[in-house]
Amino acid sequence: MTTDQLPAGETETTGGGAAVTVRDLRISTTSGVEVVHDISFEIAPGEVLGVVGESGSGKTTVGLSLLGHARRGLKIAGGTILLGDRDIRAMSDADLRRLRGSLVSYVPQDPASSLNPALRIGIQLREVLEAHGSTDDKENAARIAEMMREVALPDDPAYLKRYPHQLSGGQQQRVGLAMAFANRPRLIVLDEPTTGLDVTTQSTVLTTVRELAQIHDVAALYVTHDLAVVAAVATRVAVMYAGRIVELGPADKLFESSGHPYTRRLVGAIPRLTGGRSLVGIPGHAPSPGKRPAGCAFGPRCRLHVPECDEKVPDMVPLGPDHSSRCIRAHEVVDFKQDDYGDPVALPEPQAEKPVLTIENVVGYYGSTEVLHSINLTLEQGEILAVVGESGSGKTTTARAISGLHHSWTGSIRLGEMELAKSARARSTDIRRQIQYIFQNPYGSLNPRKTIGESVGQPLSVFKVASGKKADAMVGEMLEQVSLSAAYARRYPDQCSGGERQRVAIARALIAKPSILICDEITSALDVSVQAAIVELLGELQRELGLSMVFVTHNLPLVRSIAQKVAVLADGSIVEYGETAKILANPQQEYTRHLISDTPSLEVATGEVASGAGVADGERPE
Repeated sequence: MTTDQLPAGETETTGGGAAVTVRDLRISTTSGVEVVHDISFEIAPGEVLGVVGESGSGKTTVGLSLLGHARRGLKIAGGTILLGDRDIRAMSDADLRRLRGSLVSYVPQDPASSLNPALRIGIQLREVLEAHGSTDDKENAARIAEMMREVALPDDPAYLKRYPHQLSGGQQQRVGLAMAFANRPRLIVLDEPTTGLDVTTQSTVLTTVRELAQIHDVAALYVTHDLAVVAAVATRVAVMYAGRIVELGPADKLFESSGHPYTRRLVGAIPRLTGGRSLVGIPGHAPSPGKRPAGCAFGPRCRLHVPECDEKVPDMVPLGPDHSSRCIRAHEVVDFKQDDYGDPVALPEPQAEKPVLTIENVVGYYGSTEVLHSINLTLEQGEILAVVGESGSGKTTTARAISGLHHSWTGSIRLGEMELAKSARARSTDIRRQIQYIFQNPYGSLNPRKTIGESVGQPLSVFKVASGKKADAMVGEMLEQVSLSAAYARRYPDQCSGGERQRVAIARALIAKPSILICDEITSALDVSVQAAIVELLGELQRELGLSMVFVTHNLPLVRSIAQKVAVLADGSIVEYGETAKILANPQQEYTRHLISDTPSLEVATGEVASGAGVADGERPE
């Protein structure tokens, strides 16, 4: 990097010390309501600091502030952000534009939206170099080839001539990483870069991030809601709640003996590959900005709450080398053994001898290309069948064929004894009612111009089940059944969190009283605590209503806590099929073993041994 790439009047800093230092950072709305308070941390060159917490905790807001940026309606109200010895807050807009992409880079959550769909990827990579002063064509070509090799992608001219839509999600994300590391920045901010990726692609991206940060001495801030990912990639972790860091320390310490009740509950909500256990969410919600209490914000949800917690915001309490917690009972909390919180899962037995759904020799097509090869599955009454595999393995195509949303297939799909037509349009109203589909994205599956009540009640009208006051009463009852109040019927989707929207989508599917529920990656973008609550809800509905479910996911630990059977798909074929516990504990196929080894796991990160044993005796801190 040359000095003419740096902000005016600045020179390159060398030597030791922190790559980035944040002190007493405060971010507020433009009207003065504080959103983020008292944020302080350092990141050393080559170190990855993970930032975790529920949605709305302020993770992304803090990450963007390191680029000198605040989202619309927010402003950086106070504190210091030092990149080496340069004060980002003191820079002009022109200096910040030169800074971004050269000394500080950003990798967003959605790779597709961060790449220009109208430009070839080679052109986009070259633009990153040219925008920061590199004009030599030969040097740029060599640098682009090196960048592609670093992220394990081909560097041949044919590949560089591809457009973003010709790449998979994982390939798009690795191109995004290449662009972020192009100018050898001092700091890179990664905002949930593996959300929605399958475990194999996610493993590749995480390995790439970790290796590039170490090789080039780049400090990395890794924002995520997935604690298992943090355990795999980060050396230290900052846990955020209601706009504050409530615990900061080495990753292994936080997962083995965390010192804050909130961290304990987050760790307890993580699905485990070893020993199926029920997932336990955190009751209640984090307070929104402007409504946060004078004392500990987690107090209303904490089982260790005492009156002193309400007096003032706790200070950070040192617990050991580089480990501190914002809890007045931190020394008491850290002494408890971190353990599994859920009870061993007792999944219900199938309720009938004849399967509710039978799939025989289904071959699926996209155009003339065969994408599913002789799929054979059965689903019993009251059973949950998990369908797992990498992106492109055929999971969603299988689910869409069952529901009639994908109709280019041959073979047989039967609901009970009834043969199903290929297209949903060709099926009877009652058949469509019996098979309901919950989509992956809760933000895109609800009409933003309809109230929650109108969305949930729509199937009652479509299937002519009820109308008027009776329909309104049924909507209220169904919202209560998915742990929302009937008052939510008057809200619009933008007034609900992601977890609440997913509950609304579940309510909309269930109100028609289906026989089969198809869940397509419905927890992939949710916090671990919200995910635990959704899985807990589905388990209750399965037991109470006798629902059968096809649960499409790439989250193998989650499968262990919810599904009786699992089908592993690879390249459109079933490579392994049977009881969940047996397959995950003793996979027979190399592909299944490969999936399991690529899955971010708290057991691997913390050195836990496999056990389905009960929890430790004694009082727990929450």
